[in-house]
Amino acid sequence: MTPAPWTPLSGAGHAVALEVLLHGPLSRSELARRLDLSAGSLTRLAKPLLDSGLLVESGTGQEPRAGRASRAGHEPRAGRPTRPLDVVADAHHFIGVKITHEDAHAVLTTLRAEVVASARAELPGRRDPASVVTVLRSLVTALVAQLAPKAPHITAAGVSLGGRVADVATVVEAPFLEWDDAVPLGAVLSDALGIPTAVDNDLLALTRAEHWFGAARGRDRFAVLTVGAGIGYGLVVHDRVVDSPDAGVGLLGHFPLDPLGPLCPRGHRGCATAMLSIASVSAAASVGLRREVGYDECLDLAAAGDPVARPLVMASGRALGRLIAAVANLTLTTQIVLTGEGVRLAEVAHEALRDGLAYDRDPRAAAVSLDVRPVDFARWARGAAVTAIQAYVLGSWASRSDLSLPQGETGG
Repeated sequence: MTPAPWTPLSGAGHAVALEVLLHGPLSRSELARRLDLSAGSLTRLAKPLLDSGLLVESGTGQEPRAGRASRAGHEPRAGRPTRPLDVVADAHHFIGVKITHEDAHAVLTTLRAEVVASARAELPGRRDPASVVTVLRSLVTALVAQLAPKAPHITAAGVSLGGRVADVATVVEAPFLEWDDAVPLGAVLSDALGIPTAVDNDLLALTRAEHWFGAARGRDRFAVLTVGAGIGYGLVVHDRVVDSPDAGVGLLGHFPLDPLGPLCPRGHRGCATAMLSIASVSAAASVGLRREVGYDECLDLAAAGDPVARPLVMASGRALGRLIAAVANLTLTTQIVLTGEGVRLAEVAHEALRDGLAYDRDPRAAAVSLDVRPVDFARWARGAAVTAIQAYVLGSWASRSDLSLPQGETGG
């Protein structure tokens, strides 16, 4: 049986399907309340979705007889049993791939971004686009083979990487892969894989996943910060991912944090890159200890009280706290996820981080909820799958600005 398509689906019917996808299963009364629809309008809109198989009835529930009374704040009265509406999440599967400078991580997910298989492959010494595409094609084949002999229906794929991406299709620049010229990676992979393929900046893809299916679901404002090879930043405001052609430039990496700090490669003193990036921390420790010192070794030495590594790491921790405060202050968000290859800094320099956060945060302001997560590239790959899921269910592959949840429709 061919999975029910989302397109052509528009207007209030599309809003109904999206609400069920993101928050279902939902009773009809709850769905009507969320979308400000009358019971009659919801019945009319849901019928073709049920007939096509896009929505299904699942489980059991109790439908209130007085829908409008319950919407006005009164206790609903018992009514006839009903079955909540839901989507068939495993009717569609999506590939998600996160490309780093040395390997590629892939996942296979359902329509709700639930990971059902994962795989990893190293990139070759040559990281030219053709070589990377060859690796990704083999990786996807191996990933799908994990579910054999029951071959899933693959609807679309998403690929994310560090750098600038235009129109969910063209890599404008990918510094870690040393791609300086525009690469039409979406079109090339669509041909190689035989399915529509979206390409996204990795931070934006991770933020999209948190927005639709993760910690930011249902939140009006939310930020994602990453520390590692660079400083990454994603933001949700008014229930939308903030996107821009400059999203992959790494602008937050130039944010000033310590006027007496070291210089970054661009000559900025004490900016986020100079204070927090793995290369900067390792370089400062190597100079102080007069030998080559890796990032994790530097953190280990700091935790053990080393007189060179400890003050260096504490200064970085304080700078990280100030950066978190700046994001919270400037965006008025209190929910922040912190991750990345260098996230262990938040553990080793926990007190310094809290001191930096408190220093730049008004004591009358709401407390910042900081969710610190170890780096997990499978999670980043899942973000790429969500980019593909969004492009598919929103019915557009043409513009990055389309990859956000539309405002709810109203009906009488």
